[in-house]
Amino acid sequence: MIQRYSHPEMGRIWSDQRRFETWLTVEIAAAEAMAAAGIIPAEAARDIREFGGFDIARIEEIERTTEHDVIAFTTAVAERVGPSARWLHFGMTSSDVIDTAQALQMRAACDLILADLEALAAAVRARALGERRTPMIGRTHGMHAEPITFGLKLAVWYSEIDRDIERLQRARTTIRVGKLSGAVGTFAHLPPAVEAHMCRALGLEPAAASSQVIQRDRHAELLTALAITAASLEKFALEIRGLQRTEVGEVEEPFRRGQKGSSAMPHKRNPIGCEQIVGMARLLRGNAHAALENVALWHERDISHSSVERVILPDSFIALDHMLRRFTRIVQGMIVHPERMLENLNRSRGVVFSGSVLLALAARGVSREQAYEWVQRNAMRSYDEQRDFKALLLADDDIRRVLSSDEVERAFDLDEQLKHVDDIFNRVFVQAISPASAEPALR
Repeated sequence: MIQRYSHPEMGRIWSDQRRFETWLTVEIAAAEAMAAAGIIPAEAARDIREFGGFDIARIEEIERTTEHDVIAFTTAVAERVGPSARWLHFGMTSSDVIDTAQALQMRAACDLILADLEALAAAVRARALGERRTPMIGRTHGMHAEPITFGLKLAVWYSEIDRDIERLQRARTTIRVGKLSGAVGTFAHLPPAVEAHMCRALGLEPAAASSQVIQRDRHAELLTALAITAASLEKFALEIRGLQRTEVGEVEEPFRRGQKGSSAMPHKRNPIGCEQIVGMARLLRGNAHAALENVALWHERDISHSSVERVILPDSFIALDHMLRRFTRIVQGMIVHPERMLENLNRSRGVVFSGSVLLALAARGVSREQAYEWVQRNAMRSYDEQRDFKALLLADDDIRRVLSSDEVERAFDLDEQLKHVDDIFNRVFVQAISPASAEPALR
């Protein structure tokens, strides 16, 4: 199912083939840095670049004996390099290769996620601008509160996606580091200048200080950023699910021709895409927790983090890539029912304008406490007796002594309630709405 929506390149980034290719890239860059420093012969660095290669089956065969993946890898590469192989992996420890290569993989995976996020942001922006003036009821505690527009709801999403992008960009910078500092981070066998040379060639920054490994707070920051992004998607998907409920019926995720909702009930159109996104967000939160557990290692290093990362890094990136690409399609094909939105807004018989009536009374000199009492008792009658709230206000002697019929009518003006929607859009989308394009009335 995930392969259906995920970018093929994301899977390739985390494949065994790419992992060993990246390890070899690091080995070559390290050898060339050592040759430039006069530590190994230039001919050896050339041979490692020209003849270095591997066969995964051969690596696996060697590892069955060595029980050590990096040794199996270097042995397989050495078989192809020939006599110069004695300079392969010279002065290095396994984590110099693994952690530096993993940084390259994470950087490439981040770039794909960032592209996904930009695509989602563009889709949400387009739908937000299209639904900018579509009125609906805003809900707090799941109950009718005051009017909003569906476009405004989407503008809130867009703003959050923008923060997700910023978080991931920061995390990408945090994990874009390599190391060549050796078994306990002391550079006992290779000088820091060689590390700097290697990292520069790979487009990485040298870790300012490392032990045997690059410190895992960096990876925790990245996995947390991915989990927060997944939580944003969960929030958006949950909103669509809530608005798609039969009793609400305001928004639906797309339901294509030939799709089936239930094996037993042919009438069903279930929000399965949004439900899957909600479920997968739980996986990423669990993976972020595991990444936080990986921060604390014994002394200069143990390998308790290693087996965990083999699961949580590829799984988190592949899952989030799937989630983003699928939700982008949901947003693009989302079905909006503006008539149902307006019907639901009016379903509560006008009580959602109670705040405007309260303020109108206060502006005319009535104490807030007194005004609240007058407005609330009419709102409660509207609920209990299923009567029109405005009509009750116009028949209330206390309110009529203070407010004219026209003043009561103005308190129920939907355009007045939503007069600053364009201002919000211009803050979120940076002058997306020109004054000339602002319609005087909501559709």
